[in-house]
Amino acid sequence: MPSIGLGESIPPDTAHAVSVSLPTWKANVGYEEGESWVVSKMVTGYPRFFIHNLIKAFAASVAGRFGQPGQTSILFPSSAAAERCKEFIEKYATDAAQLKDLTIVHLVLDSSNPEAASFRSLAPTISAVVMNAETFPLGKQYWQHSGDGVSSRRAEYCHKLFTEGLLVNVSNGNTASAAPTPAPAVASPAPAAVPGMKPFRGPKRYRRPMSSNDNTLAPTAAPNATASPTPATNGHSNGRPVSPNGGAGDEDEEETARFLEERFGRNLDLSFVRRAKSAILRRITGAMTADNDVDLEQSRSPPAESPAADSNFRGVSDVHEDDVYLFPCGMNAIFNAHRFLLRARPDKAHLKSINFGFPYVDTLKILQKFGAGCLFYGHASEADLDDLEKHLKEGERFLGLFCEFPGNPMLTCPNLVRIRKLADEYGFAVVVDETIGTFANINVLPYADIVVSSLTKIFSGDCNVMGGSLVLNRHQKALYTMLKEVAAAEYDPNSYWPEDAIFMERNSRDFATRVDRINANAQTICDVLLASPVVKQLNYPKYVPSRANYEACRIGASADSAHGHRVGGYGGLLSFSFHHKAQAIAFYDAVETAKGPSLGTNFTLTSPYVVLAHYQELDWCADLGVDPDLIRVSVGLEEENALRECFETALAAAAAVAV
Repeated sequence: MPSIGLGESIPPDTAHAVSVSLPTWKANVGYEEGESWVVSKMVTGYPRFFIHNLIKAFAASVAGRFGQPGQTSILFPSSAAAERCKEFIEKYATDAAQLKDLTIVHLVLDSSNPEAASFRSLAPTISAVVMNAETFPLGKQYWQHSGDGVSSRRAEYCHKLFTEGLLVNVSNGNTASAAPTPAPAVASPAPAAVPGMKPFRGPKRYRRPMSSNDNTLAPTAAPNATASPTPATNGHSNGRPVSPNGGAGDEDEEETARFLEERFGRNLDLSFVRRAKSAILRRITGAMTADNDVDLEQSRSPPAESPAADSNFRGVSDVHEDDVYLFPCGMNAIFNAHRFLLRARPDKAHLKSINFGFPYVDTLKILQKFGAGCLFYGHASEADLDDLEKHLKEGERFLGLFCEFPGNPMLTCPNLVRIRKLADEYGFAVVVDETIGTFANINVLPYADIVVSSLTKIFSGDCNVMGGSLVLNRHQKALYTMLKEVAAAEYDPNSYWPEDAIFMERNSRDFATRVDRINANAQTICDVLLASPVVKQLNYPKYVPSRANYEACRIGASADSAHGHRVGGYGGLLSFSFHHKAQAIAFYDAVETAKGPSLGTNFTLTSPYVVLAHYQELDWCADLGVDPDLIRVSVGLEEENALRECFETALAAAAAVAV
């Protein structure tokens, strides 16, 4: 397969890619140590860690117009998010210089300008926290932990409005117009398909015929969105060719400039966006049927009431569309779950929360920095639950317990049945991140008060758009009522940029079918790894000691299959370790997959996860039983034999190392 060079976006030549290529072990270490030979080549990075060049360009323009010389800014979709960032800086500043000239600029459409009327329905607001250079690291911390920042698509679109003088600064009563400015120096790269793939168009419902000078392919027929997708075979997904280092096919991927201009220009009907968001919500609730797979071109009015998902999908009888909330990214869903809990239970706001299981770094930081603190359990084991129960029986109380199911990167699963019983007895909330298991494989809502997911991952699959979701369990009636009241007051539906929603809806149409294919491919890779003498330990929900906890939540492992529902698998994420570090390095450098951060992509993506996520705390990871040299693989849609050969070849390279 064509290789992806150091620092290139994954997928290549994709303007809003979510991952970046770090093709060697040395490159990952160089990135963590900030070495210029790596950092200087990076055209992008994972969005919450690497501020996209399109966002940087807009932030520089805002700071240049409204700030003092030498200042910079960080962009947010709302004034409320910007205020939270400012409060965070004020709380954690250690030097008065960090607070000097710290201001907020809030940009909205100029209502006096007739040109602005065409954009009003999109609510293209931007709020910037303008700060001195020494303050930026604190602001960046908030950006990363909270996920509150703007998306690259929002920044690109609003920057164009800014350069045309259509945005007005209304902060502190100021109504000064942002006069037209020169076009940004950082341009979006031209869209292109992954190497080895055919270029393609968006679905017909998003397009009209193009003129002869569009520099794009002529329109193709749209797929039948109401039909059940056909399982992928022979290197194809739903009849679309799949590349080992890219997403799938002819009809659903290429981000054409014409598509954006046609559908995100001055005449975009807001109902088009509303229907895209509604379709996403219905997929999340499991309520998608042939009858309510809406045609976004024809249907302009919202449903009379929110449909409920079938009770057998999640084990509850009434999961409603209005119990699901969309956010700019998965971490922002977690951040808001914690924020909603703090406001729903002010009597418990002084209490610590619990991080149960080896932590995704920013979940732990949220619990530590935005509330009363955190009780941390690193193994998610029965012994950890015994200790928690001891604390509870001795009278200690908590705001909520946050966990992943399965955990990343060890793929262990906490005992949700026991956790739910403790939560009911002692009055704490349960927040479950199901991103890795995915709601196509597992059913965790009966045990949770809130379920959060990163839609950026396998729900999208194409690695070109961010998104997150939060689902409230209405069966937990007392807390549910309080959370709904808080959400009504605090949730900002405009935080998820419409253009991102359009891409997310399009990408997610064959979500369940892709998950089935990825489940099967993951099993193939597990078989190869289990047969290798150089592999010391394999971590996958099917093979870890906590498998019984996974089975308790796996769709089809109980009565679900008797009602004709799909049977869930064990997911597309696995990790493994070698007997020697040199073997891990040799394997990583030799494996011919895409290599970079993120997971849940339609193509297989490999990472030395602990080095990349916990480089400054490798000994701490080792103390928690996580091998610092662990390799994590997010399995894609490639042809089975090609994947088998790819991993066998890389394992042979590891075995050849002299140790």
